[in-house]
Amino acid sequence: MAVKMIVFAAVCVAAALGQYAAPSYSAPKAYAPEPAYAPIPYKFEYAVNDPHTYDVHSQSESGDGNGYVKGTYSLVEPDGSVRVVEYTADDHSGFNAEVKKIEGGYKAPYSAPAYKPAY
Repeated sequence: MAVKMIVFAAVCVAAALGQYAAPSYSAPKAYAPEPAYAPIPYKFEYAVNDPHTYDVHSQSESGDGNGYVKGTYSLVEPDGSVRVVEYTADDHSGFNAEVKKIEGGYKAPYSAPAYKPAY
């Protein structure tokens, strides 16, 4: 009797395994290659000159699209001097900046009002 049960179980297992075949489609690729784009050079600049808040600064920058960037920016310090920063950046030497300070480059047209307490 035990042999009949073992044979019956083996036949059932064999019949059940026949129903589960490997999928007929291939597995999806694990990744998609990154698209290659042509380098795009750029150039931008802006300047702010607000006499109400004494906010005076500017920036100019250009890049060749292959990682080389060259630019400059300037701003007026609270003491009236002008700070000018000229910089370059690339993949080989990184970010390099040269800072210059020009004394007495800007004076506010009028002084800020002195506030007094209300009491």
